[in-house]
Formats: sequence, structure tokens, C-alpha cells
Amino acid sequence: MDSVTALLHRALLSQPLPAPEVVVGLGAAALVLVLFRPLWPTTRMLVTITHEAGHAVVGRLCGRELEGIRLNADTSGVTVTRGRPRGPGMVATLLAGYTAPAVVGVGAAAILGTGRASALLWAFLLVLALMLLAIRNLYGLAVIVVVGGGLGLATWYLPVELQGWLGYLLCWVLLFGAVRPTLELAGSRDRGSDAAQLARLTHLPQPLWTGLFLVVAVLGLGVGGWMLLGAAGLVPPLMPVGSPA
Repeated sequence: MDSVTALLHRALLSQPLPAPEVVVGLGAAALVLVLFRPLWPTTRMLVTITHEAGHAVVGRLCGRELEGIRLNADTSGVTVTRGRPRGPGMVATLLAGYTAPAVVGVGAAAILGTGRASALLWAFLLVLALMLLAIRNLYGLAVIVVVGGGLGLATWYLPVELQGWLGYLLCWVLLFGAVRPTLELAGSRDRGSDAAQLARLTHLPQPLWTGLFLVVAVLGLGVGGWMLLGAAGLVPPLMPVGSPA
């Protein structure tokens, strides 16, 4: 019990923010992970996990039943929900996928700005644990176990300072990683994509939905990136920043 209490205290404790050069360096590292072709498949799987979690969470909030999530070796994913095949709930569920990495990235940047990187990592770990219950294929199961296990070890054994660095790196990866898949979607003719399904449901052109995804991704990168840099004192902050211990 004492160890659990100590763990919760450590997770919720406010920590010093990384030095400005560390924040910039981690952003540069994340950009390499997203742009460097050999590294992108691994990085994209983290984005895909967030994408599918977005479908699942919004689907449940809209009253849809979650049947399962699949993560595939080609870094694609599928989330199946049951409910009305049309209507606002289905539209919101489809919208949530490509927008999730940017939205989560901005939320993560806000948390990091308060110095609670450990709490952010534990929140990510909780989401992975919940996703584990919904995974319906062996490859997806292996991915979640490896990612979740690695994150769990990091939150348990890494010094608080390095946990902060990891939180910033993951946040930058989500912010940069939200943009590339939307650009790839713009050049795709996949009739099963989220944008194509939204076009069929709403009778609005597919490029409109692809453009919306891109706008959200770019806006998320701009807002989230500014928040991270603002907390480091490199640009004027968008919101008041707490005084971490």
C-alpha cells in the first residue's frame, strides 16, 4: 500500500520543466522520427494507436457499442463500433480518428506545461491498458503489450527528469505525426478511408473532409507547439503557466 501511495504521489507531483534547449531538441528528434522514412513505420504505429483510440472513445461517448480494435503490420488500424449506420454519432466517430493525434497532442502540451509529465505518461498507460481489452488480433495485442510494457517500465524506473523528456518527445511525435497521415490521405483513393466514408454519409465531397483533417492537424501542431515552446520561455505563452516545484 505504501508503494502504491508513493507511486500516486510521484505521478501527481509537479516537476521542473525541461530546459529550453531540451524542448527544442526533443522537437527536432520527433521531427526526424516522423520524416525519416525508415523510422516512420514505427512512429506511425504510435499515431495509429491514438487514431483508433479516438474512434473508440468518441464512439462510446456517442452511445455506440465497441466491438473491437485491430492494429495491422502495415501500420493501419480498424475500429469497429455497432450502432446506427448513419447520423451524428457515426459522423462524430469517423471524424475522431484523424483528429485524435492533434487533439491529444494539444492536451498533452497543456499538461506538460504544468510540469506533470509523469501524470501524462500514466494517463497514456491507462489508455493502453483499456485498449488491450478491445484488441481483436494477435499483432495488435503484441503492439499494445510492447508499447505499454515499455511505457510502464519508463514510468517505474526512469528518473523524473527523463520521464519529462519522454513526455515531451511523445507529445511532439503526436503533433508532428498528426500531419503526415493527412497528407498521405490526400493522395489516396482508398474508398474505405474515414474521409470516403464521411463523404458517403454526408453527401459532401471527400476532399472537404480530407482538408478538414489537415486543418485540424496543422492547427494542432501550431497550438501545441507554441504551448510547449511557451512553457519553455521561448515564445509568449498562450496560457498562464504554473510554477512547477
